[in-house]
Amino acid sequence: MVMVMAMVKSRSSSWTSPRFRLKYRFIFFACFLVSCVSLIWVYPRPQLPPPVPSKGEIHGGQDERVGGGDKHSDRLPGRNGTKIEVPRFFKEIQMGDKRKRIGMINMEEDDVGEWELIGDPFHIRFDRVSSLIEWKGLFPEWIDEEEKGGVPPCPHVPMPEFGEDEGVGLDLVVVKVPCKYPEEGWNRNVARLQMHLVAANVAVRSRNRSLRVAVLSRCRPMMEIFRCHDLVAREGDWWVYEPDHSRLDQKVALPVGSCRLAMPLWGQESNEIDHLPKSQRAATARKEAYATVLHSSEAYVCGAIVLAHSLISTGTKRDLVLLLDNSISRRKRAALALAGWRIRLIERIRNPRAKKNAYNEYNYSKFRLWQLTDYDKVVFIDSDIIVLRSLDMLFYFPEMSAAGNDKWVFNSGIMVIEPSDCTFAALMELREDVVSYNGGDQGFLNEAFVWWHRLPRRANFMKNHWSNSTAEAAKKDRIFLADPPEVYAVHYLGWKPWLCYRDYDCNWDVKNRRVYASDAAHRRWWAVHDGMDRRLQRFCGLTRRRMSELDRERTKSRLKKSPDHHWRINITDQRRLTSNLIVL
Repeated sequence: MVMVMAMVKSRSSSWTSPRFRLKYRFIFFACFLVSCVSLIWVYPRPQLPPPVPSKGEIHGGQDERVGGGDKHSDRLPGRNGTKIEVPRFFKEIQMGDKRKRIGMINMEEDDVGEWELIGDPFHIRFDRVSSLIEWKGLFPEWIDEEEKGGVPPCPHVPMPEFGEDEGVGLDLVVVKVPCKYPEEGWNRNVARLQMHLVAANVAVRSRNRSLRVAVLSRCRPMMEIFRCHDLVAREGDWWVYEPDHSRLDQKVALPVGSCRLAMPLWGQESNEIDHLPKSQRAATARKEAYATVLHSSEAYVCGAIVLAHSLISTGTKRDLVLLLDNSISRRKRAALALAGWRIRLIERIRNPRAKKNAYNEYNYSKFRLWQLTDYDKVVFIDSDIIVLRSLDMLFYFPEMSAAGNDKWVFNSGIMVIEPSDCTFAALMELREDVVSYNGGDQGFLNEAFVWWHRLPRRANFMKNHWSNSTAEAAKKDRIFLADPPEVYAVHYLGWKPWLCYRDYDCNWDVKNRRVYASDAAHRRWWAVHDGMDRRLQRFCGLTRRRMSELDRERTKSRLKKSPDHHWRINITDQRRLTSNLIVL
């Protein structure tokens, strides 16, 4: 600053020219500004603490990365690069007179020291899961559900072994969880799952309902085990939860993966609820509902009406909730309400990876189910399903419970969910990053909920016969027509029954859809339909356009002389009459 003033003084005689006056005023102002900025920069600034979220607040996506270190390393260094520091908010906790008991999981010896300032830490001992165990071993495509060869085995994922009173009375569980993001399959890492389950088991063992769980991970902890609704604090790579003890107790009592049924199979006359494990019977929610979703077209209105009728016929007392958008006309909304649905209007959610006007453009609208927060638990059922036996026992199972589909994924046609604004926000945040394997909501949800609980095939019995064998078709046809029913629900894949003539399953007429064809299942659906109020049956009519498509497919099948000979069947469906056609 002194140099600037001296320079200005020595040149004062040359300021007689306006040009030079303007030049040196500009130099003076620039130097003054630089000096001020320098003073501000070197002046010590106060360090603001990172924000601590309120309970239920969502922070960061599953791919959020905070802090230094190699992104592929299981080691999460602290600020000094050698050990993990205690989060600031734990240091600021008023500990009172009692020393806190802290269980440390997957933490090195040099990480324990600082925790001694707030309590008495000790290591939880357990064996590491074998590196030979793969995710597909925990979540196999098929298991022997009927247990003809004995109880299906699950790979051994070691948990801590405690003495009689060991581990009881803990106040805090601290666990370091590996994060392999962005490696392919990072979220299906067996070691990652083990750390979550060890922490959950230790938390339940503590019997302390005010216990907190602190998870150290660059990846978001698994929502399937530690609900984001229970998140109470976040700092850097630390995530702190106050878990619901009864919910956590229920989860650790379930099989480690879909390698074994979460829901046992019972005889026809047994009381399903009485056969549930005590932990599951005690964890029932207070308000529950069945739900389905309609959006973008009215093509599934008939299916939703028949679904409601089938649910009510089982004697359920749960609410029936239908989420729909403005594409459903007022007249059809009235029919859906008459069928038993409680109507809720929603805005569609676009799949950012779908092409414009594609069939899957708005199939992420299903995420709206998690906004049904006036219910503790919801059983979602697709509208191309009919229910033949009570599914009320599903409300005793946690999110995410579903039947298997293929490989290690579940089928989203029937699933148990726990509504939460926090979970909804997390799903919305993941839309841009998650790649759905099938382009739809099922593929997306299988990436968001990788740890799921297997319901038996009978709870969501698929209308297909992949082996294309006569024996398989005959066995399934017997099941479809069994009275009393042997399955809880039938899921109609391929062309839907109301889009076919009543006379036979029109999937027979299209070569690549014959794996979905079953006249027995077709008759079963129409039997349920015929038990409805006649005023509602009118909404299951055919349009002129659909009738033309059916006749065209029949003609192609006849010209190719399809060996099933369904093209020879005489059509008697009264919906063909002009007076019965639906006018769009």
